[in-house]
Amino acid sequence: MANWCVRAIRQSSSIIASPSLVRATPRLLCTAAQQKRPGTGTEEENGAQKPEPGAAEKAFTEEKMQLEEQLKDVTDKYKRALADTENLRQRSQKMIDDAKLYGIQGFCKDLLEVADILEKATESVPKTEVSAANPHLKNLYDGLVMTEVQIQKVFKKHGLLKLNPDGQKFDPYEHEAVFHAPVEGKEPGTIAVVTKVGYKLHGRTLRPALVGVVKAP
Repeated sequence: MANWCVRAIRQSSSIIASPSLVRATPRLLCTAAQQKRPGTGTEEENGAQKPEPGAAEKAFTEEKMQLEEQLKDVTDKYKRALADTENLRQRSQKMIDDAKLYGIQGFCKDLLEVADILEKATESVPKTEVSAANPHLKNLYDGLVMTEVQIQKVFKKHGLLKLNPDGQKFDPYEHEAVFHAPVEGKEPGTIAVVTKVGYKLHGRTLRPALVGVVKAP
């Protein structure tokens, strides 16, 4: 039994000391080390330069830029068209409103002559003759006055107002100077005499008042 144990120990020592096994061990270690180093080939591949974009990608980029420019141009035109449409709508609405307000302008001008005649008729009647002793003249005069008052009420209802600027400053937009003359006690540039009253329709001068203006002596 003891002899068998001694032979076994000697055989194992000779195997361990074998030159072929010693030479193979470093090779195995180098191979294992190379296998354990990760990414050696990957790093070389990563270090390579990326290829330049192809013709298809360039064409796509150019087409994208063109479409963006077209979109910008169309958007700008759309906004301008909206602004023009809104301005047209506002102008049209103003024309409609003006037509409603000043559509009776021609008719009013014709009625002004009637109002002038009524005014002159009432002014031409001597106030001393208007009495109970002359009932026919008094009734006629009262009728003329009532007609004149009523027609002025109708004018006012439709926005037509009388301009009687006696003593006011001369305004070329509302008055028309017939003559200039120095008048004592009155400031130059003011209206001394109104020869014919004027009228305004909704704030717009329909007929300027004919006046005489004071000038400096």
